[in-house]
Amino acid sequence: MRLSIRLFASAREAIGASSLVVDLPTGATVGKLVQELRAGYPQLATLPELVISVDYEYAGGERELSEGDEVALIPPVSGGGGPYFEITETALTAESVSELVRSPECGAVTVFLGTARRMSRGREVEYLAYEAYPEMAIRKLSQIAEEIRERWETDRLAIRHRVGRIELGEVSVAIAVATEHRAEGFAACRYAIDRLKEIVPIWKKEVWVGGGEWIGWDCAVPPDGPEVGEASEHLHVVGAG
Repeated sequence: MRLSIRLFASAREAIGASSLVVDLPTGATVGKLVQELRAGYPQLATLPELVISVDYEYAGGERELSEGDEVALIPPVSGGGGPYFEITETALTAESVSELVRSPECGAVTVFLGTARRMSRGREVEYLAYEAYPEMAIRKLSQIAEEIRERWETDRLAIRHRVGRIELGEVSVAIAVATEHRAEGFAACRYAIDRLKEIVPIWKKEVWVGGGEWIGWDCAVPPDGPEVGEASEHLHVVGAG
């Protein structure tokens, strides 16, 4: 069978193409695909790990593949009212998400903004570049919304993430959640950005004079605080809660 594989961010740059075609025997698994990719494209050794998605969901090595599957090679992840998610090239503001979730039933609107900062990992950054796998990203954002609904009983969530070039000081991601009280709003908003960095296929490239680097799993925010190199973060609550 013949599979078309979509490539993103550091994987796309390593291969030098946005897609490739791989021939596999009928009934081949994701594990077999990974073996073939490593054998046929040694430049992938520069990536810390290979993750495969099938039909917009992360797939384990035992997943059997079929011709016509939507398959993508996912580099480490970096870091569309009730709920609203969007992958966009337009500028973001706190108001652009908070207005989507406001409700007379909620006493607080908590907003998170991630912005591009100058110094990261000991280097002076000129700008950031973001790339996304939009179809899968929206599905994963929907998964986060369902998790938040189960934990905090609210579906008033908005997440907008920019792609393309982001200048220093500009907002790359904006999140708003409306809750009855402020405590659950803070918790839900932090949960949303942490989960976004864990599972949503959006990649960040830090660009400086003479070079650049795609930032992967090490951008995820651990439970005890942000990693070095994390985008600047702003969190505030609108309303007394």
